[in-house]
Amino acid sequence: METVETIIIGGGLAGLSAAIYLGRAKRDALLIDDGKSMARWEPDVQNYLGFPNGVDGTELLRRGREQARRYHIRFAKERIESATTEGAWFKLKGRKHSYRCERLLLATGIFHLPPDIPGVTPCLGHSMFFCKDCDGYRVQGKAVAVYGWTNEAVNYALGLLLYSPRVFIATDGRQPKWDQQHTRWLREYCVPVYARAICNVRHRCRQIVAPEFSKRTDSDLKIAKQSEGEAEVLVDALFTTRGDVYHTELAESLGAKVDREGQIRVDANMQTTVRGLYAAGCVTPANCQMIIAAGQGAAAAQAINRDLLRRGLATHSLRRFRFRQLRTRKTRPTIKKLNSRIDPARLSKALQRS
Repeated sequence: METVETIIIGGGLAGLSAAIYLGRAKRDALLIDDGKSMARWEPDVQNYLGFPNGVDGTELLRRGREQARRYHIRFAKERIESATTEGAWFKLKGRKHSYRCERLLLATGIFHLPPDIPGVTPCLGHSMFFCKDCDGYRVQGKAVAVYGWTNEAVNYALGLLLYSPRVFIATDGRQPKWDQQHTRWLREYCVPVYARAICNVRHRCRQIVAPEFSKRTDSDLKIAKQSEGEAEVLVDALFTTRGDVYHTELAESLGAKVDREGQIRVDANMQTTVRGLYAAGCVTPANCQMIIAAGQGAAAAQAINRDLLRRGLATHSLRRFRFRQLRTRKTRPTIKKLNSRIDPARLSKALQRS
């Protein structure tokens, strides 16, 4: 069993940011990652600070790992399958090895559920998107479909009107679950709703061309003005609101509480309801944005560093570290004697000038 001061689980933007801060704080930290960060799905991240021309999500991850290694962060590529506590220690069991740490940061992220329709997978990140805040800007003036049947789908469609006048909702044959207020908004803002099931998505070079609706007519859903003839409906972009899966299994097995949405509850220091257990990034209630995840990772790392410093004072481990310094290192500043001789002529001239 490998013993480490702090372990980070998750190598996305939150985990890498935390690793960089812990490395710079001279902490013994290990980052364990199974290589499934959602950033891999973003071929052109356009809203990350410092990249005016955008950056590939995979490249952003590569740079983050390179930066963390510069500060002597170690990496382990594997999946952690279980986590328990033993006194003040967290014990982790992976597929390859077991680990033990004093502080644990979960940056396990989420999984965006893609539309359950054939043909859409190659378009992920290119013409099929999950976040209007991230990708609404790139669909300006285009024909945009919103995949969903809940209030969130209506909210997405209304929000996307700021980017394009051609927005419609596709329920894929599901009975809409939006409430009366959202129904009124659909009618007020003239947002079309296509209720038929989608049997395929036609695309060319990862660019969606058109959804292929089933020829069977479903129940007549008089939610909004329908345009469901046999003619092909051309689409430039598709946003999905199918939902997310939060990777909270390890947190819950350790006793951490989650909210109604399934996100790990954290305080201002990114600490969960379990002492010594922290969480950062999209697995928390924060808005799931890469730059926010990176900020949360940094905040969590700073809190962990402060926590470890307090522990070092309480257990006198910092004192032992200091005694080793006193025995083996130069600890006093260099003192250089100043020349006390003063030239009377120079002093007289200086006083005259003043």
